[in-house]
Amino acid sequence: MRDIISAEGITPFLSNHNPPEHIHVFGSLASTNKTAKEMIMVGIEHGTVIIADSQTAGKGRHGRAFHSPPGHGIYMSTILHSEQLWFKTPTLVTAFAAVSVCESIEAISDKNPQIKWVNDIYLNNRKICGILTESVMVSGTQWTIIGIGINFSTPSAEFPEELRNIAGSVFADGNPTVTRNRLIGEIMNRIISPDKRYSDKELLDVYKKRLMMLGRSITVMGGGTAYAATAVDIDDAGRLIVRSVDGKLRPLSAGEISISIFKNPPPRSY
Repeated sequence: MRDIISAEGITPFLSNHNPPEHIHVFGSLASTNKTAKEMIMVGIEHGTVIIADSQTAGKGRHGRAFHSPPGHGIYMSTILHSEQLWFKTPTLVTAFAAVSVCESIEAISDKNPQIKWVNDIYLNNRKICGILTESVMVSGTQWTIIGIGINFSTPSAEFPEELRNIAGSVFADGNPTVTRNRLIGEIMNRIISPDKRYSDKELLDVYKKRLMMLGRSITVMGGGTAYAATAVDIDDAGRLIVRSVDGKLRPLSAGEISISIFKNPPPRSY
């Protein structure tokens, strides 16, 4: 049976705080974040969610393309009024989204995903989800868009060749035990009106426990340069603290990291 995303299919999994009329489902979009921005410009409600079965121009950080084929993925953008966010530190929105996705996957499966700083979710050493948060100011009102792209049940053979050794899916065997609607509902409940609202410190503690690279050798890349370092901690703003080979500590608020020790990572307890 085909797994069809629909507002009617998502609604049974929503808490009472999430109105189903705020869900907009499309067969295909260029990008759910792009459509979210367009909707904000013409007037929209806090908690509106845009979902597409596929994207023709899905984007990740730094404008990278995000593979978004139909039938096997979840591509969604949630629009939040910034005044409705309870974080004292705005930079923690991406960390909040990453934790919410991990908790949602654990709620519907026996999977234990981890986070690669700052915005990628990994399972069994493969990337299964990317998160892109953006802010939009309209007439003095600030909105936050949380874009989430999840490889739900994409067979490995359907990834482009350059991604097959990197990308994975929540249900890599192609036989999901739940529908995409169920996982979307779980994510909406946690992001829009969660029963538990983490304080900044609580969120950082949960986020840190899920990070897959702390204590491990990494390569920091940015600005056309690369250097070896060790990931040692997360600061109060969610920045990754690294120790370079000369022993100096440096907070990373932007740039890319790649993990140089990746096989057989040590188990993490949550």
